[in-house]
Amino acid sequence: MKSYRKELLFNIPQRRAFLNITHDVEACLRESGINEGFVLVNAMHITASVFINDDESGLHKDYEEWLENLAPHDPVSQYRHNLTGEDNADAHLKRQVMGREVVVAVTDGRLDFGPWEQIFYGEFDGRRPKRILIKIIGE
Repeated sequence: MKSYRKELLFNIPQRRAFLNITHDVEACLRESGINEGFVLVNAMHITASVFINDDESGLHKDYEEWLENLAPHDPVSQYRHNLTGEDNADAHLKRQVMGREVVVAVTDGRLDFGPWEQIFYGEFDGRRPKRILIKIIGE
């Protein structure tokens, strides 16, 4: 069995964004030379997420509005976490809802997706460098 590891770095200039990282993950899969196995894609920060869904702008806007309704950023005083001097308690909650990681099967050297599935990086407290881990195991 082979193993491959790579970190991708992001520095999103705004507070929140969704980035399609499917092509980045596919490039790592090609680099790995693994044809059968699994890919783990993991957000390495507690205010960011990795998830799988459709790459459709209306859905992304729906996510943004839904998450803001669940955990509004303002007023920042509503969260005890923000008493530490932070202003990102809402980002921690949004990450919890959207998830930390995804695992995708690799079959014949390709990501084994269902229809419309893509991998996304969700940023909920941007404006600083963050990273994701890609770990691929298989043969």
